[in-house]
Amino acid sequence: MRRNWQALFKSFTIRQRRRLRESEAAFILLAVVAGTAAGLMTNVQQWLAHGLQRIFYGVTVNRLSALETIHHPWRLLALPLGGLMLMAFALLLRGRKREPIDVVEANALHGGRIPATDNLVIATQTIISNGMGASVGLEAAFAQLGGGVASLLGQWLKLRRNDLRTLVGAGAGAAIGAAFGAPLTGAFYAFEIVIGHYTPSAIAPVIAAALAGVSVSRAMGVEPWLIATTADRVISTADYMLFALLGILCALLGIMIMRLVTFAEGRAQGWRRLGRWRPLIGGLLLIPLALGSPQTLSAGHGALHLDLILQPALGLLLLILALKIAASVISLSFGFRGGLFFASLFLGALVGQIFAGAVNASAIGFSLNPRDAALVGMAGLSVSIVGGPMTLALLMLETTHDFGLMAVVLTASLLSSAMTREFFGYSFSTWRLHLRGSSIRSPRDIGWVRNLTAARMMRRDWISVDENCTVAQFRSRVPLGSASKAVIVNQDGQYCGIVPTPSAYAPELEEDTRITELAVLREATLGPDTDIQKILRLFDQWVADELAVVDASGKVLGLLTEKHARRRYFEEIETSQRALFGEI
Repeated sequence: MRRNWQALFKSFTIRQRRRLRESEAAFILLAVVAGTAAGLMTNVQQWLAHGLQRIFYGVTVNRLSALETIHHPWRLLALPLGGLMLMAFALLLRGRKREPIDVVEANALHGGRIPATDNLVIATQTIISNGMGASVGLEAAFAQLGGGVASLLGQWLKLRRNDLRTLVGAGAGAAIGAAFGAPLTGAFYAFEIVIGHYTPSAIAPVIAAALAGVSVSRAMGVEPWLIATTADRVISTADYMLFALLGILCALLGIMIMRLVTFAEGRAQGWRRLGRWRPLIGGLLLIPLALGSPQTLSAGHGALHLDLILQPALGLLLLILALKIAASVISLSFGFRGGLFFASLFLGALVGQIFAGAVNASAIGFSLNPRDAALVGMAGLSVSIVGGPMTLALLMLETTHDFGLMAVVLTASLLSSAMTREFFGYSFSTWRLHLRGSSIRSPRDIGWVRNLTAARMMRRDWISVDENCTVAQFRSRVPLGSASKAVIVNQDGQYCGIVPTPSAYAPELEEDTRITELAVLREATLGPDTDIQKILRLFDQWVADELAVVDASGKVLGLLTEKHARRRYFEEIETSQRALFGEI
């Protein structure tokens, strides 16, 4: 009986896998399932993090950063306690030899495959960090678990590579949409930040997943994240110019923040004796910043709304901005886990209000609405740090319901994005991956480039001759016309060069001449793991039409021709493009 049930289940699974490959409607339904799970887990993570804040700080949901003062300073001991919790968690993970794979890296390099344990590690570390008051947001954990569950579901169903990447993006986007109550924001987060492109085949499943995630939040009674704006306005050409300048300033500040995090992280990791105590030290360093302004605590949801309502003086805004940047840099560089998504929104709002205050106090004859400037600054700085100009523009639209401001927000976002790409080239997530040695600049799928290696493309039917071989012996072993080249190896099988067969048949050669004297490309070899892009560069560098593939000890494994490498490269590009548009 048990075997019959197993056979029936296996047969059902195979049918469903086949249906998902053939039916777009079935794939959309799968995306809805992934989006529903992502929305549920987003709210569970929020509940856990806010539960920690309620226990240790005695505050309600999203109110930690909105505290006027810290009435009980001893509560700030939660910050170093959070550092100790992260250290204890790290001890449990000390057997791991690699960093967890996040959704951007998974889609760019691994075809959407994310191990289940990596999702739990990132989510746990982020919840502890945010819940204990560190200046990081939960959005990274939302996207990780949303995309991670979608990845596990897709791997179980054995989806094709491009379908799995789309499903992972849909799950991550649904989680972000559920967090803000903004389905379009979630969908474009998936397109711009996780998948890396817009295609007709991905639009329906991604949007369906985002709608499912938001519906879960609303069914659980979670109110969408909204900001009240000016009812009537007239935006002049001068306003466009000023807001464009604000977008450029936000890009420069965003680059500075990312550089600061890298600088501080490098210094902190260089500590030999205190390196393992970084989270504890970071928690202690955050205490005086929180005493200076509670707005440095957590991501800043409550503080953002508070400052928009109260509109503090310019000097106070500058102080809060400096303290919040310092808190974010310390939190990330000293071992707390999380993202800068909402922190960048809060910082952008501060920059926008400061910019409006400076313009209004100047003698140039123009004035800006501080609330409008705050919204433009939010989008501008977040685009620089997070990426995705349409994502942030739509977030402003869905949280304000203000179409009148959409044009200037989009203008500032596009300028900020262009400036960041021109002078920096990375978002915060791809920059941190770059520092770990990755070549990722976007979530665009480049995993096939790494998979297309010399070992996969080389041929093994090569002819070898001994390094002590003479021309006469070579001619008897390799008749003219039988092979275009032969590989010279020593007695240990190690590579010593390549001999073009015609060169050994030159009439002026003495028959007792050693064949090694005719060898070319003695130093030009490929490793078995060399990827296709580096292979093509090496062919151009050495002006070779065929190269030997050798292992670490120098033994020859095979030969690879430039013609075959370029043909395989273009075949993979064509396959990738066809998959991109849903043709395969």
